[in-house]
Amino acid sequence: MSAVVSTEGTTTAATADLGFARLDLDRAARTGDPEVVFGAGKTPAQIGAALARLHQAHPGRAVLATRVGEEARARCRETLPGADIDDAGRTVTLGPLPAPRGRVAVVCAGTSDLPVARECATTVAVFGAVPDLVVDVGVAGLHRLLAERDRIAAADAVVAIAGMEAALPTVLGGLCGTPLVAVPTSVGYGWHLDGLTAFLTMLNSCAPGVVTVNIDNGFGAGVAAARVARQSVAP
Repeated sequence: MSAVVSTEGTTTAATADLGFARLDLDRAARTGDPEVVFGAGKTPAQIGAALARLHQAHPGRAVLATRVGEEARARCRETLPGADIDDAGRTVTLGPLPAPRGRVAVVCAGTSDLPVARECATTVAVFGAVPDLVVDVGVAGLHRLLAERDRIAAADAVVAIAGMEAALPTVLGGLCGTPLVAVPTSVGYGWHLDGLTAFLTMLNSCAPGVVTVNIDNGFGAGVAAARVARQSVAP
């Protein structure tokens, strides 16, 4: 029988081995942004330890954990002084935000989409752009969206978040020429298939320039939009 060798606690130039995770400490140097902790499926202790170690590696730059459950958020409040915790978006941010370049309009159709929108807005800020959250402007009351058109069109990138029949990104795609990321949410009555209806609607949008991420993926949309926004503004 071969011996089991533990490397827990060791650190190389690029990796910190915590036993339960091998953190990519070199990601910021390669991509411009540190690794993010995905909280779903991890224990509160694991989330806190991973976030603390990333913060140690990047003391001058905010690090982020997403999909952090209630118990884990409570633990972060106790063990990570200075952490910024968003209960609605289920995110934990530790460390100073980078100097922002560009603005992202994070537009959600209804209040039920707000958890995904909050996750997206926090991600945008951590990834170096200014989030501008525009809430409850779904197409069932089109006048609400039209009233915010100029504000949305002036952004460097737009994230459009919607469930139900998910018409918001298509309408926005016809109102402005700003790079647009669509996020379907698992919100709706009856047989909406946990967001599949919204996902297929967005994939089949007739408006040009609508790019769709996976269901409820406010994080992925926030990363993409922030990178577009900061590329749009000279450093």
